[in-house]
Amino acid sequence: MMNSFIGFGRTDGSVGIRNHVLIMAVDECCDGIARAIADSIDNGIVVTNYNTCMYGGNEEMINTMIHTGNNPNVAGVLVLAMGCGSIDPEIVAAPIRETGRPAFSLVCMKQQGTRATINQGKELAQQLQQAAQDAPRVEKPISELIIGVKCGGSDTSSGIASNPSVGRAVDTLVDMGATAIAGELIELVGCESILRQRAVSTEVADKLERLIHQEEARWHVDGAEVETMSIGNSVGGLTTLEEKSFGALSKTGTRAIQDVLQINHLVHEKPTTAGFYLSEATHLCGSAGMHFAALGAHLILWTTGGAGFNNPIVPVIRVSGNQYLLNEDIDIDASGIMRAEEGVESVAERIVAKVSKVAQGQQTNIEEIGYSYCSLYQKDQRLETVLRFKPGC
Repeated sequence: MMNSFIGFGRTDGSVGIRNHVLIMAVDECCDGIARAIADSIDNGIVVTNYNTCMYGGNEEMINTMIHTGNNPNVAGVLVLAMGCGSIDPEIVAAPIRETGRPAFSLVCMKQQGTRATINQGKELAQQLQQAAQDAPRVEKPISELIIGVKCGGSDTSSGIASNPSVGRAVDTLVDMGATAIAGELIELVGCESILRQRAVSTEVADKLERLIHQEEARWHVDGAEVETMSIGNSVGGLTTLEEKSFGALSKTGTRAIQDVLQINHLVHEKPTTAGFYLSEATHLCGSAGMHFAALGAHLILWTTGGAGFNNPIVPVIRVSGNQYLLNEDIDIDASGIMRAEEGVESVAERIVAKVSKVAQGQQTNIEEIGYSYCSLYQKDQRLETVLRFKPGC
């Protein structure tokens, strides 16, 4: 395993392991325009807000778009709006420009229609692609990496094989100086006392317990409960959310928890020092990918039974221990643990080696093949008010 990687230098000092151009549509009416523009360049990725064209009540989602545009893997951004909504594309483009990245905006109604917007957008996209090609190559140590940690499609093999292996790999990467961020607080219900012992301070311990309980309340409103365990989890042998949580806990490793990063309409916290973090990244897979992108992650470690998850901005390394569901999508086969043929430590070493290779440019098994929408999730501020939740309280 190499201890450094050569990435794409950004003017804000960050270094990406990929070199993408984002075409962002702040309202769904511009999605077709965005896709027509993205198709004109080699490295274009579309991010569309499908929620509403209104700004009020959607600040959290807009913050996610802004911070995604600042991800190290992003070279430049074009932001589009139809023009009849209240989300000015400059609300997104301007903060991205402040990092030194090129960021343009277009309003379809001001451009006199769809064709004119597409033509102008293609010209700007070519400029962004050139800026990406001109990005300097910079060598950085592996310790510069920020790694998201996520599970999905979990079954009984997850808590025995893939999650512990990723947890051990996370410990190794943190010990090397890297930063790792886990999310999906709903899947840590019942683990609060264990997590408190890992917190670097009483304040962090209290914060993680508060945010876990708030997330549980959001998804278990009396009379309006929604699924937080999928049918795949149950068929795979998991029986309760708490049982699922203790399996999911093991993917977070054992290192000290520096903080729990909040994502809401007022703040979008990011790591301030190397180490391990929890976060409010959602348990919803596609949207979690965007949350990790907005938190600055270079790549994601994703544990599963046999399902597939992808994100076009942040490469996803998939780890599975279920030999009956393994397929070509899985990057790391941990099923030897289930057969007592391989240990957690050995699989963790292979995961760390894979992280190094992906950071150096090697594609994951379905990178650029298994397309995934850049889903945008946000907490409903109306529900937050009903539940009397306030950021930081």
